[in-house]
Amino acid sequence: MGFAGNVEPCFILPTVVADNESFVNQPRALTKSSNWLAQHSAGVMADLDFFIGEEGLSRSKSSSTYNLSYPIKHGQVDNWDSMERFLQQCIFNYLRCDPEDHYFLLTESPMTAPENCEYTGEIMFESFNVPGLYIAVQPVLALAAGYTASKVGRVLS
Repeated sequence: MGFAGNVEPCFILPTVVADNESFVNQPRALTKSSNWLAQHSAGVMADLDFFIGEEGLSRSKSSSTYNLSYPIKHGQVDNWDSMERFLQQCIFNYLRCDPEDHYFLLTESPMTAPENCEYTGEIMFESFNVPGLYIAVQPVLALAAGYTASKVGRVLS
């Protein structure tokens, strides 16, 4: 991932999310005497206590409380909640940008279902308020990258 105009990516991360399961697995009593604030705080902490990429891999190895999830399997998004968390960390913690100020170019595999593209757009527009989004097929971008050198190209996948 990176910014337009850069020669190479700023960051290359494995698509993995490490969630802290100790907050999620806490028993929640639904009685009137239960402490609602403690339950709410545990839920908020569960939403915030996760790591992605190499940091997530190292956290899961060093602590048994972090469970790994791979949001993308065989080129298709398999876990949309983890994918949204992954995008959140990428945008805010790695790129350190305000998504409302930037247009985004995302890639997809050639056999991605149209419903997945629509859901990706929904996440980007509704969760991150991006002003514009282009979702391109990876082989088309490979052709576009080589178009300046030669006017002919072929991609086999």
